[in-house]
Amino acid sequence: MSTKTLKLRVKDKHAKKLLCMSRSVNFVWNFVNELSYRNIRDHREPEFYKNFMSSYDIQKYTKGASKELGLNSVTVQGISDEYATRRKQFKKTKLRWRVSSRDRSNYSLGWVPFKGNAIKYKCGQIVYGGHHFSMWDSYGLSQYEFISGSFNEDSRGRWYVNLVVNAEEKISTGKGATGIDLGCKTTATDSNGGSVKGREYRALEKKLGIAQRAKNKRQAKTIHAKIKNRRQDALHKYSRQLVDSNAAIFVGNVNSLGLVKTKMAKSVLDAGWGMLKTMLEYKCDHAGVVFEEVNEAYTTQTCSCCQKIPDSSPKGRAGLGIREWTCSLCGTAHDRDVNAAKNILRVGLDSLAEESPRFIYGE
Repeated sequence: MSTKTLKLRVKDKHAKKLLCMSRSVNFVWNFVNELSYRNIRDHREPEFYKNFMSSYDIQKYTKGASKELGLNSVTVQGISDEYATRRKQFKKTKLRWRVSSRDRSNYSLGWVPFKGNAIKYKCGQIVYGGHHFSMWDSYGLSQYEFISGSFNEDSRGRWYVNLVVNAEEKISTGKGATGIDLGCKTTATDSNGGSVKGREYRALEKKLGIAQRAKNKRQAKTIHAKIKNRRQDALHKYSRQLVDSNAAIFVGNVNSLGLVKTKMAKSVLDAGWGMLKTMLEYKCDHAGVVFEEVNEAYTTQTCSCCQKIPDSSPKGRAGLGIREWTCSLCGTAHDRDVNAAKNILRVGLDSLAEESPRFIYGE
């Protein structure tokens, strides 16, 4: 068994009630934030983070608040747990306040956490705190056991319920192996010739610019959401296809954080390399597929056939525009991205052979 998170859209008729709950959540968060800060202020020591109040300590001060605020008691406990975790993680005396006013630029999107024992699934609805919330159930929630979750608001005021559930692992039946080359012109290209184009932002960039110049915030948010949904849909489908058809997946260790600081930032962010790697990592983990990031140095310049770097291969920034080339040593014609993906596959298999020879030779 493994855990995964299911995201479902809550129908808009419940938005008003959820917004009211989220304001109560913000009130509890801000109270806990001030309480914790005062406790640290009263114990002035160099290592102040040792005086952080634990979740158990905080709950003594929030006991009984759930009835007054219209929240479930486990939601108040969940706020304390989340606050204690984040404050210890960042080692700060005070975290950011949660803002409930929609007119403020720093408005905090709605959030209502809960634990699995606080919700029930009944007749196609989620029952929480005596309220029934309808949704579009595309997963069949009746077959899952809930662990925890939360209601979350997006920038357009739409609400979703995110449920952490126990799910059976489905082992992949794929027997192949593939390497993946990440790029800007094409988000990802694998050694089998498959690819995902990406560039969703570029496709809607003109429409987004028109909406922004017209100061049409609603239209701009809609276009941003469309870009995000298109990118996620394409990457989800591509990563699922790779996991189902392979036993090992290798991807180049391109430094996306470093490239974001260059003139290529817009293209790098539009490609969504980090999102693809995250999807592949957890899907491979659930399916029992090997996933590794390998050193992609010189994989573009090296001929995947003769394993040498010919003079005709694309090199440096001057060679970025070369998409197809022919090896001057062995005469093999290459697609730039497919050739790099094949080299990444070779590097990955060599690395895996050193760790587990039986995987390569099938012993």
